Amino acid sequence: MRSKIFMYLFFFSILLVLFMYMNQKSIYESQEKTITSLNTTLEKKTDSIAKLASSLEDSDYFKLQGNDNAMTYIENLGLDPAVVENEIRELILEKNLESGGNPLIDYEGYGEFRINHMKFLNHRWIQAEFTDGSTWGEMIIEYFYDHDMKLELTPVSSVLYPN
Repeated sequence: MRSKIFMYLFFFSILLVLFMYMNQKSIYESQEKTITSLNTTLEKKTDSIAKLASSLEDSDYFKLQGNDNAMTYIENLGLDPAVVENEIRELILEKNLESGGNPLIDYEGYGEFRINHMKFLNHRWIQAEFTDGSTWGEMIIEYFYDHDMKLELTPVSSVLYPN
């Protein structure tokens, strides 16, 4: 009788060990699959971040704040590039308030053309986008400080997109 109890206990313990082994194996495989999936996702996101960083670097190449030569030119005039950029931006946007639209824009539209967005390319040029609400266009504006440190804005070229 005693030997049968030990035999049943032995089989029960073997079943218990087998069950625990299979359970741990499935948990381990599940965790491995999750880790592999997370590593793949991490690699994709790292690649995306690298591409975005490269794209941002390319887009910042033509920018006043990212161009050392342009910033040095403005600093040699005794001005701060960030202040210059803000002053010119405000001046151009104030011209939007003039009756008849912004005088820097040479086109006649259904309404008054106003400049919406600007990008400072360097110490001389600004790329600007303008619209009258139904027609859009882009232009290049040249800015220059004369000997009296007076700011001059000159439209260089513009294009109006067809409707």
